[in-house]
Amino acid sequence: MSRARAPRQAKAPGEHLVEELRWIHGALRRDLNQLRKLADQIGRGAAPDRVRSTVRSLQTRGPLWQLRTNCLSYCRLVHSHHGNEDVRLFPAVRRSNPALVPAVKRLEADHRRISDLLDQVEALADLLRSDDRPETRKRLIAALDAVGSELLAHLDLEEKTIIPTLRQWRDWPR
Repeated sequence: MSRARAPRQAKAPGEHLVEELRWIHGALRRDLNQLRKLADQIGRGAAPDRVRSTVRSLQTRGPLWQLRTNCLSYCRLVHSHHGNEDVRLFPAVRRSNPALVPAVKRLEADHRRISDLLDQVEALADLLRSDDRPETRKRLIAALDAVGSELLAHLDLEEKTIIPTLRQWRDWPR
């Protein structure tokens, strides 16, 4: 006796875009968990070399910090992902759904703020090697916390606002 298969539900036309966005956001969220752990370690007195090593590890292997382009002031995958959104995705979203223009402007402003925060984390991790005072540690913990809260809020807003529009796309709107 053979079992009848349930018919597959057709995916929304742009579901592949949604899946890609969620995959990238999942990678970013995983690295944010690493940053939170690092902030806890710093608060408990982790050695400066260990802190720097962890940041370097994220920079070289973690998706959050990959694909550095052109400028030391931008962190790798976040910069690349946000740059792609700014240049390709957001203009298409604006054309496709003009009601999202205010949300897109906010997302673009988030990109600049998050980039600055990631630069601050890197600079403070470097500083900790020569200045292991409690104040330096507090500043680094605050910067890590800020990256986490800013980036999570950004990812949530982006998913909430643009995914319904992406689902309707068959291709990138021109």
